[in-house]
Amino acid sequence: MGAVDLTQFHKTFFEESLEGLDAMEAALLALDSGATDAELVHTIFRAAHSIKGGAATFGFADVAAFTHVAESLLEEVRSGRRGVDGELIDLLLRSVDCLRAMLDHTSRGQPAADADSEALRAELERLVSGEATVAPVATAPTAAPADGWAIRFVALPHLLQTGNDPLRLFRELQQLGTLEVCRAFVVDGAPAQLAELDPGQCWLGWELRLHGAVARGDVAAVFDWVEGDCELAIEPIAAAPVVAAPVAAAPAVATPAPVAVPAASAARPVREAAVAAGEGSSIRVDIDKVDALINMMGELVITQSMLSDIGEHFDFSRLERLREGLAQLERNTRELQESVMRIRMLPIGSVFNRFPRLVRDLERKLGKQVKLELHGEQTELDKTVLEKIGDPMVHLVRNAIDHGLETPEKRRAAGKPDAGTLTLDAHHEGGNIIVRISDDGAGLNRAAIVGKAVERGLIGAGQELSDDEVAELIFAPGFSTAAQATDLSGRGVGMDVVRRNVRDLGGSVGVKSVAGKGSVFTIALPLTLAIIDGLVTAVGEERYIVPLISIVESLRLKPEAVRHLASGGEVFHFRDEYLPIMRLHRTFACAEAVTEIERGIVVVIEDEGRRVGLLVDDLLGQQQAVIKSLEAHYQRVQGISGATILSDGSVALIVDVSGVVRLGQRRQAA
Repeated sequence: MGAVDLTQFHKTFFEESLEGLDAMEAALLALDSGATDAELVHTIFRAAHSIKGGAATFGFADVAAFTHVAESLLEEVRSGRRGVDGELIDLLLRSVDCLRAMLDHTSRGQPAADADSEALRAELERLVSGEATVAPVATAPTAAPADGWAIRFVALPHLLQTGNDPLRLFRELQQLGTLEVCRAFVVDGAPAQLAELDPGQCWLGWELRLHGAVARGDVAAVFDWVEGDCELAIEPIAAAPVVAAPVAAAPAVATPAPVAVPAASAARPVREAAVAAGEGSSIRVDIDKVDALINMMGELVITQSMLSDIGEHFDFSRLERLREGLAQLERNTRELQESVMRIRMLPIGSVFNRFPRLVRDLERKLGKQVKLELHGEQTELDKTVLEKIGDPMVHLVRNAIDHGLETPEKRRAAGKPDAGTLTLDAHHEGGNIIVRISDDGAGLNRAAIVGKAVERGLIGAGQELSDDEVAELIFAPGFSTAAQATDLSGRGVGMDVVRRNVRDLGGSVGVKSVAGKGSVFTIALPLTLAIIDGLVTAVGEERYIVPLISIVESLRLKPEAVRHLASGGEVFHFRDEYLPIMRLHRTFACAEAVTEIERGIVVVIEDEGRRVGLLVDDLLGQQQAVIKSLEAHYQRVQGISGATILSDGSVALIVDVSGVVRLGQRRQAA
């Protein structure tokens, strides 16, 4: 039997290692300076230990060596020999960042270690070697004895069923010192006959000696994953002499063959299933969602069988039965679709989790105090949206802390508490997910924004603007009021990029601000980019789908309700404002379309508070549309976000609401 190809487990190792680093970072941020929470420290230690074991298993020596030093430092904290303070947390957070970079390099086939990682590892080693240890306790010594440790390890029968393998444990021990297998033996109670032996059970025990100056905590840490699945005794060699009696199995244990189980997964309860979401990426899906999908497939099979039977023996007496079957098929298809879409839905908490670290770093850099509040972390949205919303949110959070929240001195002068409050909130609203980033800072600087807008020629000097119009100016390309460029803001690339990125997701972003009270940035996003609810409209011989979420109202206009502008444009009065009319047959060059206003229907659509009326021939009904990209198969078309296939097999184009609204506003302004 040949050696197992471990490269098949690399992807799982990298994914689970990054999850472990996220857990380490969250636990480190939760640790109060000067106060040690044992459970948090244990969480950090276990994550580091898993990464070290996995890296060693797969031969990633640089990652294993770095993590081993960090683990030694964490063992001192766990054993109470070192206290927790801000400097230690900073060092460990830097180590987390370093490990992320090393894993990234390794996953791309590049050398993991570089000058920065080696310098940080040397810093960790100096800290570990320079710390005095407490006096050893006779019953459970922690300092390294001169001769090493005598280890008696007896596996319980079910140990292999937890995903663990003794060979992997022995390989980790070999990294700490020189491992000697003194005796391997069969445990009492093992089946007497080979035919009765269950290969899924383990009936073996070992007596080992680990030679070298190794701390007891490091030895015990190797067996953390099998706690409760074995009998373990660790004593100084001098206190527990073992008579060496090598047996035939000893050489095989001393030089174990590669093991197929990734260390990062060992003894971990499997409550989620990894589901591929595209090449090079994956998502974790709750097993309940997978079960629901399987159940729906069963229902669909039953319905298909029933319809097949009706088709084979059809007569008009079974027409009603056919209708019932088709209705059942429609219900099953809709439920199956919803189940499939739920698989791609992930909680936004995975994005929110990056902000405690960001806020902590910015606090220290800017000399401000920030209280971060997170709400709605379990709100779910599509994985594709989730992956792309992170960067815009990071920019908004950085701006809120840099520009919005004041220093403690200024806040005290304004009668506010020293610490400013930054709140991230997510919730469902209609067919959208709404994310709000709000702060209780100084609000937008109206004078500075207007002054910069006049300087750049965006508005005329003395032009009166409402608060909302002033707020919109910050989304102009390259707009910034920063006095000088910094690594946080002021480089002329900012809020316009945020808005463009959000629009690319089919969403919108807006801001409300009150001077001295703070600002609220609101991002509205579709739950998924794959399917929309739309209104099918006819324009000549073509079909266009308008997303329902953007529709305000549809109405018929009389000719006298339309005003013609000198520029050639048309507007109509709608709820105390005049809206431009966009004739879709002109915009998209549709032949044989209705041209008289009174014969067509005007559909009022809205994007980020701006509205236009779309003139179409007729409304054909509501339909869910599966979006297909035009750009991937043809080219980008202004005013069109994609296409779909209708029930009759024809193709319908999906209107890009934000693009059409911007086009209409420009025509009105012209």
